[in-house]
Amino acid sequence: MEKLIDFLLEFGHLNQQQIDLIKRKASPLVLEKGTYFSEAGKIPKRVAFIQTGILRVCYYNSKGDEITKYFIEENNFAVDINSYTQKIPSSEYVQAVTDCTLLVFSKESFDELFNTIIAWEGIINKITEKALIEKLNKLSPMLAEDASTRYLTFLEKFPGLANRIPLSYLASYLGITQSSLSRIRRNI
Repeated sequence: MEKLIDFLLEFGHLNQQQIDLIKRKASPLVLEKGTYFSEAGKIPKRVAFIQTGILRVCYYNSKGDEITKYFIEENNFAVDINSYTQKIPSSEYVQAVTDCTLLVFSKESFDELFNTIIAWEGIINKITEKALIEKLNKLSPMLAEDASTRYLTFLEKFPGLANRIPLSYLASYLGITQSSLSRIRRNI
């Protein structure tokens, strides 16, 4: 719980009463590897803060191939923000890559924090902005790179992640086949 509070305090001030309310609204959840936190076709009704583990956001393309969009590590929030805020069915899955321990806020709890804590909206907006910028910085440079460079860039930006996720997910994220990834790794 302290990781969550420390994370929130990076983006704004909260007094002890507000911190206590946030702690009461968060529910612990253990998500086993391979389990979905949220699924495509459903409206997300919860927001998770990752204490330990890795989640991935993925979807299926028109050919039925599973595509990994990005990974979310510890000390970050996870939700399909567009579907959550607009109350529309998601087109993405959020799945545990590893066993995860999460702190989960129901939609009702999250809304109550918005209505009770004056600084909450500003804190959440700053967190969302930071997450969107990070997502753009992860995706944009990789689009113009060749497969080897994309892999090396991934290793540079996320040094501890490559050994924690299956090669199939990493290959999907990099936009290459698993055999191509294996060949690149052998040559490096």
